[in-house]
Amino acid sequence: QVQLVESGGGLVQPGGSLRLSCAASGSILGIRTMGWYRQAPGKQRELVAAITSRGIAIYADSVKGRFTISRDNANNTVSLQMNSLKPEDTAVYYCKAEIHTTNLNWLDVWGQGTLVTVSS
Repeated sequence: QVQLVESGGGLVQPGGSLRLSCAASGSILGIRTMGWYRQAPGKQRELVAAITSRGIAIYADSVKGRFTISRDNANNTVSLQMNSLKPEDTAVYYCKAEIHTTNLNWLDVWGQGTLVTVSS
């Protein structure tokens, strides 16, 4: 069994900052790509940012220059620093990881989601 647990969501004013964190636990041999997705009401889930085990990161155009993804391979965690937040960043944010389990399977594992609300 493997799971991802997210934390750090909440309410913030436009222009403010939040930091999301996600920790993977369970029977893990290794983790390939870790990423953050978001889903706003009435919209499809979209990729926000992702990072490989070697630290190569990609970002959605809408968050470039404002969000920074990072990971700690030793502790199986990934974080998303979100600055200059806008109302359109309001969404449920999900962590996702490609996990190699101890029974030699590869699994795409999702977290439960954390709500980020940007509003004055």
